[in-house]
Amino acid sequence: MPMASQLEVYDVGELTVVGFGGREVLDRLSLADCRAELMDLIQEHKCHTLAFDLTGIRLIPSGLLGMLCSIRNQGIEVHLYNPSQDVREVLEITKLDGLLEMHEVDL
Repeated sequence: MPMASQLEVYDVGELTVVGFGGREVLDRLSLADCRAELMDLIQEHKCHTLAFDLTGIRLIPSGLLGMLCSIRNQGIEVHLYNPSQDVREVLEITKLDGLLEMHEVDL
């Protein structure tokens, strides 16, 4: 049985853009499945930059933050599109705002 997709993929290539289907809270996100999907996308499309559309998301699990840092540590740039003020505050508190690029964009 194929795993259920954790992500919506908007664009693939050197810049790959993914999102979470407009969910406000990512409480049912399977990090293991999400990581597997992302690694497949990165390898298949020779991705150099992975962008996450966070439009509408109020809370992100700490495990997801760790996964974003792990991806960055593999030499992949990680960009966050449209993070909410709550997400921005978490990134500032954890000092991840200096590691992950944030952008306000129209998607």
